[in-house]
Amino acid sequence: MRVFVLEDDENIGRLLETELKHEGFEVSREKDGRRGMERIIEETPDIALLDIMLPSMNGVEVCRRVRKVSDLPIIMLTAKDEISDKVTGLDTGADDYVTKPFVLEELLARIRAALRKRGVAAEEEKIILRNLTVYPARFEATVNGESVTLTKKEFMLLEYLLRNRKMVLSREQILEKVWGYDFMGDTNVVDVYVRYLRSKIDDAFGEKYIHTVRGVGYVIK
Repeated sequence: MRVFVLEDDENIGRLLETELKHEGFEVSREKDGRRGMERIIEETPDIALLDIMLPSMNGVEVCRRVRKVSDLPIIMLTAKDEISDKVTGLDTGADDYVTKPFVLEELLARIRAALRKRGVAAEEEKIILRNLTVYPARFEATVNGESVTLTKKEFMLLEYLLRNRKMVLSREQILEKVWGYDFMGDTNVVDVYVRYLRSKIDDAFGEKYIHTVRGVGYVIK
């Protein structure tokens, strides 16, 4: 599924791009309103996220012009929260309206709802490495078609390693992404959970997936 993010705040745009890619979306990004409008029409993404306050052309006008030629789902993103702004955005053809600062999980839910409303069917995402398959939407992993029982943290660790396959990830990187920025525990927790995964996948099925890079971290390949 392809998402177009039209946002002139670099920090928000980068955050959205990173998190949406982590959720399995393909992401295109633009800062300028007029150029963004042209690219949306040319590239025909599955859904567009539009900020309202943009250089050269505001998001409401972008929405109005895109809606003349396309029925793609549109969600407005803005720091404004007045009722009039919401009404204007929806009246120009937006499917939904999210006020900054927003919770990412809520935005993702609204994206999925807008896609369903417009009848855009998303194939279930699968991450495959040899005989190992992970289904992120349902927190399920299989090896050779056989289900592997994992805790939520084990699954999150496995998914993060798979999404960054062949990249050596440090314990600090893994902690930040899987346990969160504010985790105050020891980095040894990563080693413990890697052992759990190895016992359930590598050892149980006799196939090596997770490798240790001494002094650096872990890589799945």
